Amino acid sequence: MFSLSNSSRFALSRPLRNLRKFSSAPPESQEQANPRSRIDTSRRNVVDLRRIYPEFLPDPKTEFRNPLREKLERSDMIARRSVIDIPEFYVGSILAVTSSDPHTPGKHHRFVGICIKREGCGLRATFILRNVIDHQGVEINYEMYDPTIKSIDVLRLEKRLDGELLYLRDALPEYSTFDPNMDVEILAEGASVPVNDIKVKLKPRPWLERWERKNLQGVQDLGLPEKFYKRAKELETPWEKYDLMKQYMRTIPEEEQVEIYSEVQSQLHKSDAGQKVKRKRTFVKPTKLA
Repeated sequence: MFSLSNSSRFALSRPLRNLRKFSSAPPESQEQANPRSRIDTSRRNVVDLRRIYPEFLPDPKTEFRNPLREKLERSDMIARRSVIDIPEFYVGSILAVTSSDPHTPGKHHRFVGICIKREGCGLRATFILRNVIDHQGVEINYEMYDPTIKSIDVLRLEKRLDGELLYLRDALPEYSTFDPNMDVEILAEGASVPVNDIKVKLKPRPWLERWERKNLQGVQDLGLPEKFYKRAKELETPWEKYDLMKQYMRTIPEEEQVEIYSEVQSQLHKSDAGQKVKRKRTFVKPTKLA
């Protein structure tokens, strides 16, 4: 048998206090509810916010961590969200981004495309849109909190089977072709985000990457000789999912996520942007400028 010191008890109780702080239920209902159910509900809320606002989590690499800089960045991000509506979107969603053109003052540029990648944290968060225009693949890498962006509109909210769609660069053009005047598709209130399980057909080799080594779910059979799959099998590292230390170094601790998202949630409410915590389902149909 062993006993915990006061500092150990404080360290163990800290995540529970953060989870209670994060919960949006009133104190009376919290006291009557089951403590374990309160924790599970708060964890589910963290998971939902993690999917909607992944850029609010800092870089897990210790050499890039700076608590003061991270807090200042979150304040700047929330201030930016109070000026421009940054809606919920995922890799596979079709967006329309309107931005100012530095080469033509007073004029705006609107680009419609599918989000093929979303990465970065803090003010360095970026996303890539792709479209095929005049038989030519065009991609634009946007900084999410770039002040030159005037609006971000979600034309079709959906997910794909893979976390990245960079293989669309080697796919047939029809999988990346979207009408610039595409209308907004409105989902029912409270509906879950649909998952598009389409299987993309790639063009014949050579490709930009060895896609047979990526374990892709949204690609049709590549039709490669057996030696390619054999080599891909040799390079697999399935044991990494059991490496707890490597997973810890790649992620932010859960109690720290709760603390960050509780701050984000409260700040969004203060800036009259609290409705962004809930999935936005009502979109305004874009009108053509005269």
